[in-house]
Amino acid sequence: MSSLKVAVAQIRCAPADVQANLATHLSVIAEARDTGVELLLFPELSLTDYLASPDCGTLALDQGSQELLSLAEAARGITISAGFIERDRDGRFYNAQGLFHDGRLLAVHRKLNLPGYGALREDRVYARGSAIAPAELGRGWRAATLICADAWNPALPWLAALSGINLLLLPAASALGAVGNGFDNPRGWEVNLAYTALTYGLPTLFANHCGRRADATFWGGSRILDASGREVARAGTMPELIAATLELADGEAAQRRLPTVRDSDPALVGALLAGLIAKDGNLAP
Repeated sequence: MSSLKVAVAQIRCAPADVQANLATHLSVIAEARDTGVELLLFPELSLTDYLASPDCGTLALDQGSQELLSLAEAARGITISAGFIERDRDGRFYNAQGLFHDGRLLAVHRKLNLPGYGALREDRVYARGSAIAPAELGRGWRAATLICADAWNPALPWLAALSGINLLLLPAASALGAVGNGFDNPRGWEVNLAYTALTYGLPTLFANHCGRRADATFWGGSRILDASGREVARAGTMPELIAATLELADGEAAQRRLPTVRDSDPALVGALLAGLIAKDGNLAP
């Protein structure tokens, strides 16, 4: 049976201070490694903090930057997922999450679903990602990353599940009142995370920020869910490192018991979608 000890680092970031946040990452990585953690997830944009109006020209990193090389070097014997503002070769900026292991940057997920509602205006700041890129972790484990609002586009967790993953990494930056109009962010995430994990038989790591910055109060609540959608670890509202051991066989059993992925019919969905477009001309509101 292949087990994986995973952890989530719920941290309080220093706004726009990459060096201070990097130091926090390196400290938490050392702590996690000392306790036998094999995979460690940090929140969305953990190297910069989640900023409403970031100075991307100053804060963005390319994939060969010294800061990312430092994270890769620290990821010896442990896999790390951390968030940063990425600058690509054409000068575009992305809300990105990197996966690091044994001195290498294994994969980068660029946020696909950029919110432009409530207090959230990422669609005015970042370019949109264009792919879900699963990463092989070894010993049968295969993970995909979705960043925060990605999980609220129902098609994206489904497509991630169809890619053959058995672990979902979900870094977030969820603040109270960010959506507005009385939307309950903590309750919304509780429902969303349990639904996705249960429906697709996917153990899920959810990493949120904590603490108050300016007008934003990050409520924490980071957690680890098993393949049946049950919480096996949850953080409070303060900085905390939570951990759990996941078993590959448990996810396999969950997907046999509820074969949502096996019985998915992408061709049917494609035909129905094509029919809606043909009828209405455009699905956009």
